[in-house]
Amino acid sequence: MAAISERTRIARELHDVIAHSVSVMVIQAGGARMVMDSEPDRAEASLRSVERAGRDAVAEMRRLLGLLDSGEDPRTLAPQPGLGDIEDLVSRTRTAGLEANLRVEGEPAIVSPALDLCAYRIVQEALTNAIKHAGPARVTVGLRWTCDALEVDVSDNGRGPLCVNGTSSGHGIAGMRERAGLHGGNLETGAGRDGGFTVQARLPLAPERVL
Repeated sequence: MAAISERTRIARELHDVIAHSVSVMVIQAGGARMVMDSEPDRAEASLRSVERAGRDAVAEMRRLLGLLDSGEDPRTLAPQPGLGDIEDLVSRTRTAGLEANLRVEGEPAIVSPALDLCAYRIVQEALTNAIKHAGPARVTVGLRWTCDALEVDVSDNGRGPLCVNGTSSGHGIAGMRERAGLHGGNLETGAGRDGGFTVQARLPLAPERVL
């Protein structure tokens, strides 16, 4: 059971990392193709983003797939991303063609590495969904620190929820909800008040971790 649990966790990591990188690559490659003749400088910048995203994805795949054979804990091999990397994540979202910004409210608290990674992956998956489904849009990532929780809000003003037969498609939302639940939190998704799509998560802070 422990081995199955670890493999499931690694599979989830692969989904989150690769889905984001590949989405950025597809958008950037399409943009480069459209302006290759008329604006070669923009095309080159887009292709550089594709190359960078591809290298990141390959490195992460090798690291995670290697764990399936070695049985080593990834936390002993390389630092995991966390809240400190979200600004860079938002920046990479801009290169994919979305107007994106980050808003932080409250006094940040010290959190465990697991919660740090959880928050990052929720933001990453929400941004991946926006890149794939929102169309030309503006997306805002909000991190709000309260006395006992971190509240994460990723909202866009794009096309709105993507549904098939009345339910959200794909496994990304289920994965985000599972991550939040593992830390005693909850996650809600749906249409925003002004259209678009919103992902809201509340992640409780351990009492001894609150500053």
